[in-house]
Amino acid sequence: MHLARHLRLFTLLSLLLLISGCQQAPREYKQTLLVFGTLVNITLRDIDPKLAQKSIDHIRKDLNFMHVAWHAWKPGPMGRTNTLLATGDWFSADPSVVPLIKKGIELSRISNNLFNPAIGKLIALWGYHQDDAPKGPPPPKKDIEKLLAQHPRMSDIEIDGLRMRSRNPAVQLDFGGMAKGFAIDQIINYLRSQGVHDAIINAGGDLKVIGSHGDRPWRIGIRHPRKKGEVLAALDVSDGESVFTSGDYERYYDYKGRRYDHIIDPRTGYPTDQSTSVTVILGDAATADAAATALFVAGPSGWQTIARKMHLRYVMLVDKKGEIFMTPAMAKRIELTDMNYKPIIIQP
Repeated sequence: MHLARHLRLFTLLSLLLLISGCQQAPREYKQTLLVFGTLVNITLRDIDPKLAQKSIDHIRKDLNFMHVAWHAWKPGPMGRTNTLLATGDWFSADPSVVPLIKKGIELSRISNNLFNPAIGKLIALWGYHQDDAPKGPPPPKKDIEKLLAQHPRMSDIEIDGLRMRSRNPAVQLDFGGMAKGFAIDQIINYLRSQGVHDAIINAGGDLKVIGSHGDRPWRIGIRHPRKKGEVLAALDVSDGESVFTSGDYERYYDYKGRRYDHIIDPRTGYPTDQSTSVTVILGDAATADAAATALFVAGPSGWQTIARKMHLRYVMLVDKKGEIFMTPAMAKRIELTDMNYKPIIIQP
C-alpha cells in the first residue's frame, strides 16, 4: 500500500507538471496568404487565440485591399492614377495610393533614381505587366530608346494634399520594387498597436520581425541565387529589423541562351545583368525593399555609392561571377553556409 501510494503521488505530480508545461508553452499561430504574386507567411507567437484570429483576419483584409489598390496593370486606384497622370492635369488622387507615391518620390531621390517606379511603361514593354513570364525576343531597341528619351522620373510628380499631377506624360507608376515592403511596415505597425510582442511577416523571403522566437532571435535563411532550394547564408534578425533581397531568379525569361530578369535599369532601359542577388537589413521595410532594387541595378561597381547615400550598414551583393561583396557590419552578422565562398569586405 505504501508503494502504491507513492506511485499514485508520483503519477499525480507528473500529470501536474505536464499540464503546467503545456500551459506555459508559447502559443504559435501561422497563416499563409497569396498576395502581391507571392506567398505571405504570418507567424504570431505567445498570443491570445482570439487576438491571433482577429489580427490575421485584419491582415488578410488589408493585404487584399493593398494588392488591388496598388496593382500596376489591373483595374484599380493605381491604374486610374496612371491614366490621369498621363493627362498632365491636376486630379483628385485616391487616398490609398498617395502615401505609397510620396514614399516612392523620396526613395527615388535618395537612390539617384536607380529605384524608379515611374518606368512602368518600360516594364510593360518588356512584358512584365502580366502574371506569366514573357516569351520571345526582347522589345525593339527603338521602342526602348523612345521611352528612355522621355526621362520619366518620380520627381515629375507634384502632390498638393490629395491633388496630384505629372509634368511628364511618360510617367507610369509600377511599385513592384517597394509595395511589399510598404505593406509589411503597415502590418507590423498594426500588430504592435494590438500588443503583439513576437511575430514575423515573411513575403517570399522578404520579411520583418517583432520581438524574438522564444529565448532566441528570429533566424532566417537567404536563398542561393543559383542553386534552387538551397540557402546561401543565415542570420539572426532583431526586433524591428527588415531583411529584403532582390534577385534575378524571381521573375525572368530566357531567350537564345540569355537571361532577361524583371529588374530594369532605368538608365539603359534593359534588364540588369551584373548582379544575381542583393540583401539589405534595415528597420524600414519599404526603404529596404527599394534599396535592394537600387543596389541590384547599381551592380558590383556602383553599389557602394548608393549604399552610402541611403545610409545602409548591412549589405550583401552576389555578382554574376558568384563573388560575394559585403559591408563590414554585414560580415559580422551573416553566416555563409558554404565555406568555399570568400566574401569581399568593402566599406561603402
